[in-house]
Amino acid sequence: MGKGFYISKPLGFVLFGLGAGAVLTIFALSVVYAQEKRKNEVNARDGTRIVTTAAPHRTSAPSNEAWDKYRLPDALLPEYYNVTLWPRLVPDEQGMYIFTGKSGVVFTCVKETNLILIHSNELNFTLTSEMHHAKLTGLGGTSAPAILKTWFQTQTQFMVIQLKGKLQVGKSYWLYTEFRGELSDNLGGFYRSEYTENDVKKVVATTQMQPTAARNAFPCFDEPSMKAVFHLTLLHPPGTVALSNGMDFIEVFPKLYNGSLDCLTRFEPTEKMSTYLLAFVVSEFTNIRSPPEANILIRIWGRREAIESCQGDYALNVTFPILKYLENYYNTTYPLSKSDQIALPDFAAGAMENWGLVTYRELSLFYDPKVSSNEDKEWVVTVITHELAHMWFGNLVTMRWWNDLWLNEGFASYVSYLAADYVEPTWNIKDLMVQQQVQRAFGVDALVSSHPLSSREDEVITPDQIDQLFDTITYSKVFIMCQKQLEITLLSSVVFNTVYTDLWKKLQEVVDADSSIQLPASINQIMNGWILQMGFPVVTIDTRTGSITQQHFLIHPEAVVDKPSDYNYEWFVPITWMKSGSNMGQHWLLTKTASYEPMKTDTDWLLANLNVTGYYRVNYDPQNWERLLTQLNSDHSVIPVLNRGQIIDDAFNLVRAEIINITLALRTTKYLYEEKEYIPWESAIRNLEYFFLMFDRTEVYGPLQVCLLHIIIQLKAFRIFLPAHFRSFWFGSVQLIPPNLKVTVYCNAIAAGGVEEWDFGWQMFKNSTIAAEAEKLLYGLSCTKEPWLLNRYLEYSIDPNLIRKQDVTYAIVYIAGNVIGQPLVWDFIRANWEHITKDFDDGSFFFGRLIKGITKKFSTEFELQQLQRFKEDIAASSFSFGMQAIERAIEQTKANIKWISENKAQVMNWLIEQSD
Repeated sequence: MGKGFYISKPLGFVLFGLGAGAVLTIFALSVVYAQEKRKNEVNARDGTRIVTTAAPHRTSAPSNEAWDKYRLPDALLPEYYNVTLWPRLVPDEQGMYIFTGKSGVVFTCVKETNLILIHSNELNFTLTSEMHHAKLTGLGGTSAPAILKTWFQTQTQFMVIQLKGKLQVGKSYWLYTEFRGELSDNLGGFYRSEYTENDVKKVVATTQMQPTAARNAFPCFDEPSMKAVFHLTLLHPPGTVALSNGMDFIEVFPKLYNGSLDCLTRFEPTEKMSTYLLAFVVSEFTNIRSPPEANILIRIWGRREAIESCQGDYALNVTFPILKYLENYYNTTYPLSKSDQIALPDFAAGAMENWGLVTYRELSLFYDPKVSSNEDKEWVVTVITHELAHMWFGNLVTMRWWNDLWLNEGFASYVSYLAADYVEPTWNIKDLMVQQQVQRAFGVDALVSSHPLSSREDEVITPDQIDQLFDTITYSKVFIMCQKQLEITLLSSVVFNTVYTDLWKKLQEVVDADSSIQLPASINQIMNGWILQMGFPVVTIDTRTGSITQQHFLIHPEAVVDKPSDYNYEWFVPITWMKSGSNMGQHWLLTKTASYEPMKTDTDWLLANLNVTGYYRVNYDPQNWERLLTQLNSDHSVIPVLNRGQIIDDAFNLVRAEIINITLALRTTKYLYEEKEYIPWESAIRNLEYFFLMFDRTEVYGPLQVCLLHIIIQLKAFRIFLPAHFRSFWFGSVQLIPPNLKVTVYCNAIAAGGVEEWDFGWQMFKNSTIAAEAEKLLYGLSCTKEPWLLNRYLEYSIDPNLIRKQDVTYAIVYIAGNVIGQPLVWDFIRANWEHITKDFDDGSFFFGRLIKGITKKFSTEFELQQLQRFKEDIAASSFSFGMQAIERAIEQTKANIKWISENKAQVMNWLIEQSD
């Protein structure tokens, strides 16, 4: 992003919509890192030597036996795996795509036991001559006890092996299995992706293991602390290439394997790593690579058409400098000999940090300057930096259990901005952390349905509970805690599986060794309040008395907090502050209420949380608010740009929490006609979007448009492209639309047209070979004003032959953002909930995006009743996914109803006054 005034996608939608008189629609894509769909049907197979292991999850274990508990016992530790897999890229006689495999794992016994539990899900096993599902052998002269019986505990996803004798402590054993699985299109485990090239369907076999799907590819000890070395071999058809975490070192030219002519590729052993980081791909992809003199082999893989049209060039150009920056930042050499990055046609998350073979959506890796916007380019570089940051923090150093997922994801998100800023220094991308991450976390963490960053291990047990951790809190809340180089500190401990207390110990060592760092308490005391309880405070400073108070900030103040906290929802708050432009340093608020004489003033304006380095909102006495508004209107440049955005964002959210009056928040936007920086404008637009969501079906909508347009007209630096005739432009000159305006033009052209324009857009979408272009068209198609076209689009969205499963959520949410489409989507989702949860579940992120996108406009008692009834229906059904998202939607709807009842008249009156 260039320095200065930049029109974002949300801002562009609003401004263009005002100018053209189109319906306002504002959407933003979120980075999501979530576990993909786990199938819940039983895969029946004929034959006496094949046994099915798949079954639906139940929510509670029926007994206290080890196999009915979701966590592995601590008796066995894996050392290495030998895995051979053979994906079939053509369907069998039943029309199914399958894979077969052989796997052996060497493990050491660390506690005496007569039981082996190893994860397995939806795999069909070949029985041994003794009619068991596995064969056990002792190593190093050790004799293995005979197997008594084997079976599958489908709820906990274990293969259970009971032995006639006990395994010996300190001895190693070899467990061997042969199996078959389905290479389905469910976007999880070992799955199938498809695309068309020169009118020929191509099939890709690929993987997504995080967090609990490695067990769907081969039997394994599928927990992050169970690190091991993986020796992988892939059989694959001639003309395809096989990739994995390690470099291939043996390639056998086509020969007959079980009657089929195939190639064999064997890979170097991996580093010792967790199962969720394993990856392998078989495809007809091609690549571009770093020059021979580079000390790290970097390859960008993808569809031949995409690579040959240079869509991977930007990724290749930035990868090496990113890796060198991260080596320097972590003070640790990149531990692998190569860095493969591959763009997949079907991938549910944004990307996945598999060690040495990072997998991406095409939208997250490919960039075409002729089609892709500035926002697309920003997305690509921040996703790449996020995934490569994981090569150290997450892969080399890994959380011990999923309850500390924030250690992996939060720090990688933070470092991604630093690395992106290094490779694109003119963008000032570090400044976007506050809006894209911190304020995003604020939005969720202000609900009573939020959760702490870190939970007890026994509170996160089942695959569904693990899935729910992949949310905004985990990825974004930690940003504010990364002001010192925490990752370097932790990496220096050479801990390969870690918990958050390891981090506090290392930080305390740094503090103790540096006399210039003065803290009011230990690292443990300060930080535990921030990570072990949900939420955050609003700090109120009264400049008339110098008093400072903190309280738990809730967007719905009447909501009942039913989650007790050992810290009583109080925090140690570091307050950085400024008085009339002079930096006054830092003051710690250690109690609920305190007094600080230097903050007492009746003439100077006071500003707290400089550059938003603290995770809290700020409120002031009325007189100080007036002094801040006066400064904004007279010379806003005296106030740091991040704090100008903060003042707007805090004010509007304080209104929603019933702490200040709404007219005060609206007045923070009046100076914007002089504002040329992106961040304050983006902050205003994001908050005014809430007004449009609440009022677009009321009489307030018209005056709201007029008021915002009045500000825009006064903004002399503002320029926007506005075609006069959408229809002729749409049909005749699409290729001439600047990439940064494509979304806006597509939306308005389809909104202004009818079925002919929509069908034209649909054909463009179907024919598009560039992911960024397809995504813009996916959104544009939702802008039509014809209900029957929106209904048809909804039906298309759940047909995987028309819209890829990875895009289902986005298509539905886009339609829900259309004021005409929102009620259609709500009816459609309720009518098709069983089908959607059965066929399109990719974890909690899927339902979180879906429910939030559909219900964000809900603001009436009738809509609340419908939502509550929907929750009851789901709870009574066998498809009770997404309950957390629905509870959050209910809480938000209640807050919306109250906000409208208290503010609608005031907003209307203020808007009318401004128009006079």
